[in-house]
Amino acid sequence: MPSCRVSTGTVNGWQSLVLENDELRVVVLPAKGADIYELMHVATGIDVLFKGPWGLQPPGAPALEGSGDDEFMWNYEGGWQELFPSVNAACTYRGNRIPFHGEVASLPWEYDIVQDEGDEATVRLWTRCRQTPFRLERLLRLRRGIPELTLEGTVVNESDEPAHFVWGQHCVLGPPFLEPGCRLEVPARTIVTPPVLWEPETARLAPAQREPWPHARLRSGGTVDLREVPGPEAESHDDLFVTDLEAGWLSVRKPYPDLTFRLEWDPAVFRWVVLWQPYGGARAEPLRGSYALGVEPWTSRLTLEEAVEVGEAIELAGGGRFETTVRASLERG
Repeated sequence: MPSCRVSTGTVNGWQSLVLENDELRVVVLPAKGADIYELMHVATGIDVLFKGPWGLQPPGAPALEGSGDDEFMWNYEGGWQELFPSVNAACTYRGNRIPFHGEVASLPWEYDIVQDEGDEATVRLWTRCRQTPFRLERLLRLRRGIPELTLEGTVVNESDEPAHFVWGQHCVLGPPFLEPGCRLEVPARTIVTPPVLWEPETARLAPAQREPWPHARLRSGGTVDLREVPGPEAESHDDLFVTDLEAGWLSVRKPYPDLTFRLEWDPAVFRWVVLWQPYGGARAEPLRGSYALGVEPWTSRLTLEEAVEVGEAIELAGGGRFETTVRASLERG
């Protein structure tokens, strides 16, 4: 068997692409926003990505209870999505409605298998936005003997006029990788919490704070070290941001077996990291019962509409291209 390979299959009715080398197994669902559904460390058999306890629903299934008008949530199963050309709440850009967490995570993507065996497994995926003039491309690459997935992202403005975007990586970790005793490291200097709590009954962090990393203020008084991951018995649910990055990386280490997930990016592009922390305290549907940790580099914490207003959106000239690379690795010891 070749050391690197690409194969096709299905996951609960969704077509899948499977990229493998001797170190990693990656499962992608092209028709479902090109979700990265699985990122498995082969030697331990551990998939690091979050799987919602409600499971992946088949194509055409009814929207998940509580998902409302947010198409992103209609069949959110966990995993890793691209957020583009906006993040967070639905907004308006040049008279067009941009949905919650952008367009592309809810669109089908096309793909080409570039190399399916030998020293490299490479797949190119792409989709076109409906409300903005962008084509988004993603090249996924595994190389022989290297426990690293490379994501080469390219934005193309297919119009003649300048247009703006915000971009985020919605990467969420979960069991069996995530457990009490895991440790998060990120070279940030500042913690920011939103002014409004998502779930006031279970949020543990004080709203509207700006504090030095890693100690955040608790609503009950005192502080908590955000590097330490509690178990689901914490029954907390928070969403926060870290910024003023000294470098573009973060890591989460699982103590047993000793396995570290590491994410790397260009900090001049992705200036914020969203830390979504449903540590057993998600009560509202469809996220009820989640135990997870989102580790999400974003270009801005603001929606596209808000980011344009304050000058945080990226402007791309007509016909222009914008490229950046994200790397995810899994290593023992």
